[in-house]
Amino acid sequence: MTTTGQSVLVAAIDSSDRQVDVIAALTAAMDNAQLVHTVGGPHGVSPELVLDNPGEALTHIVGNVNKLPAGNYIYTGTDNLDFDARIAAVLGSAVVLTLSGAACVSEAALVRARVAIAQVQRRFATVAGVLVTGEVAGELPDLGVPVVKLDDELGDLVATDVEPVMTPQRFEAELLAKAKLNKRNIVLPEGEDDRILEAAHRLLAEDICDITILGDVEDIKARAEKLGFDLSKAQMFNPETSDLAEEFAADFAELRKHKGVTLDDARATMKDISYFATMMIHKGKADGMVSGAAHTTAHTIKPSFQIIKTQPGVSAVSSIFMMVMENRLWAFGDCAVSPNPTAQQLGEAAVVSAKTAAQFGIDPRVAMLSYSTGASGTGPDVEKVAAALSRARGLDPNLPVDGPLQFDAAVDPATGKRKMPESKVAGNANVFIFPDLDAGNIGYKIAQRTGGALAVGPILQGLNKPVNDLSRGATVDDIVNTVAITAIQAGGK
Repeated sequence: MTTTGQSVLVAAIDSSDRQVDVIAALTAAMDNAQLVHTVGGPHGVSPELVLDNPGEALTHIVGNVNKLPAGNYIYTGTDNLDFDARIAAVLGSAVVLTLSGAACVSEAALVRARVAIAQVQRRFATVAGVLVTGEVAGELPDLGVPVVKLDDELGDLVATDVEPVMTPQRFEAELLAKAKLNKRNIVLPEGEDDRILEAAHRLLAEDICDITILGDVEDIKARAEKLGFDLSKAQMFNPETSDLAEEFAADFAELRKHKGVTLDDARATMKDISYFATMMIHKGKADGMVSGAAHTTAHTIKPSFQIIKTQPGVSAVSSIFMMVMENRLWAFGDCAVSPNPTAQQLGEAAVVSAKTAAQFGIDPRVAMLSYSTGASGTGPDVEKVAAALSRARGLDPNLPVDGPLQFDAAVDPATGKRKMPESKVAGNANVFIFPDLDAGNIGYKIAQRTGGALAVGPILQGLNKPVNDLSRGATVDDIVNTVAITAIQAGGK
């Protein structure tokens, strides 16, 4: 987010006819802060969108505010206090609540004020204080937060230092911002899919990354023009006719000659978009690939095993999902690729998952999950996790990783301290390695469907260069996010 400096969001506890005076006083106290309307105006959304789809409304507000230059800002509320609290939390703004002086003598009004403060705090937002407008009869009420009059010195009220809260909207905004810093070239092989074209249009319009699209070039251009998408900045290649095809075929034949692949075989293979795109990465003509909107996972990643291959010390590709919740960011792996990993593969996945998680803002503390914690249980499944832990520690002795851990012992400090008191991970884990694909896939979908988590992924890991797979039901937003993830992986920042 670029709007560094002081910022507050003003929301009314009760109706007040002095909002103009409130804004003027806060502006003066914040060194001529700029006013931003969250509803209406160039950076706001419509009241209808707030009512009909608050999640989308919040995404638009965050995106618009993220484009503002650094400075001090005052955000106006929406008359929906719960939504206002969500805005403040994700923007890292303190909330200033306004209350009329007349209401200070009404016990019912003060109860409403306390409920409002609690409502804001439940959304992980910070209440800087309550600003009382108009004449006040008697003493200012005790509301558990600073309460000041409009004509008081407001410097302390607006100086509250607030850390932004992690939410799906903030994660997506930071994802795009980080990808933009990396500015990598991502190849999209499925140029016949309208969702791919729209995602490319959005990514190019925001200058997030460079895009290469594969397919029939004239068809792609005609379709984009018909749909109103600007792809003028994109590179485009047709694997059937590209001058690169012969070069790629010769290289592929050399790579696979031990498997009996001839040059003619390789020429036929290079007509396949996934193989052509993967050779582009191998040859340094692109930094990563995103595919799968119209093809199977196997079709997307099989060429990677043959051409790009896995990183040193990694025997198998795995995946993680970034699980984004209100005030929390976790990583779950493997939930999409390896059905029944060996202990060695599980240990390798733990180390690789920690590195991937770190690329997306997590300071990794890795839990090797099991139905047993420590030495409390026995059996081959527990022994596999214990062996995986040894493998992970052997690969990276400095990585905070522990196990076997039950999920409650991994995330709840009291349970972790009771069950594994010497562990630095137990009770504080944020990267979770499931023992097999059944557990991982079930676990992430429970968190997604019942816990309201945004599941971003799967993010493939362990390859020398990044390739990521889309579901065939992927939305345009999914594609945009996956391209941004791939750009971040390719950039290594």
